[in-house]
Amino acid sequence: MKQEITVSFDRFDHWNELVQSDQELVERAYKVGKTAYAPYSKFHVGASVLLSNGQIVTGSNQENIAYPSGLCAERVALFCTGANFPGEQIETLCVVAEGDLLPIDKILSPCGACRQVMLETEVRQKKSYRIILVSQNGVTIIFNSAVDLLPLAFGLTD
Repeated sequence: MKQEITVSFDRFDHWNELVQSDQELVERAYKVGKTAYAPYSKFHVGASVLLSNGQIVTGSNQENIAYPSGLCAERVALFCTGANFPGEQIETLCVVAEGDLLPIDKILSPCGACRQVMLETEVRQKKSYRIILVSQNGVTIIFNSAVDLLPLAFGLTD
């Protein structure tokens, strides 16, 4: 029996079309992306997390010569949030990148490990959150849940 999995998202031609609070998340993600330690890939990724109390937590990718000892920006931001704000709900996660590793017109797609952490974060807080992904030319897509990025995730029972 053939079945289908559908994924829905909102698409914008540029992130400057987003509401002001989402634009701020994009700006903060770009700003923290400049702090990435990426001497090997030269690919700077920034992530910003909007919490239910209005606070924004950020993270950038941190590479290490002993692959895979580095950590992606998404996980840096999410783990920092979990460690420092365990009682706060995540409302939105925004991820941006700059560098030659990805063509400027392609949407950044979080790696599998990040997708799994994003999903488990939703499970842990018992609430979905929005995920904003921005290409280097500004095209933006917004998912309403990490499940949309990892529909057959490890650990999901339904």
